[in-house]
Amino acid sequence: MKRKDITQRKDIERLVNEFYEKVKLDQEIGPIFSDVAHVNWEKHLPVMYDFWENIIFQTGNYAGNPMTAHFKIHEKHPFTKAHFSRWLAIFQETLNDCFEGQNTELARQRALSIATVMEIKLIHTQQKDQQGF
Repeated sequence: MKRKDITQRKDIERLVNEFYEKVKLDQEIGPIFSDVAHVNWEKHLPVMYDFWENIIFQTGNYAGNPMTAHFKIHEKHPFTKAHFSRWLAIFQETLNDCFEGQNTELARQRALSIATVMEIKLIHTQQKDQQGF
């Protein structure tokens, strides 16, 4: 069966929902969401729909600052390179399972960029600060 591209918000919702269902069950990063961040899924999922809809379709529906939330979580439970790699692997797997096309590739590229930037800002910046650079 041919997979379709991400073309509307309904597709974004499917992507986000299926991704987070996998995350919740993941032994490596699932506990960060449930035990550390105590994610309220009812509130979080619509924010993620807006975030990814804005990333892919530039809707302007998202105005948050994801770094602030992740810095707070990082203070409680430091993120590692493995956490970002696992997040990205699950996201890529979800894309591969559900979609293909130009917008899917854009989502894939943006996910890689997001994971890379967050890793650099959260982990590598902190390491430099601790080393006095």
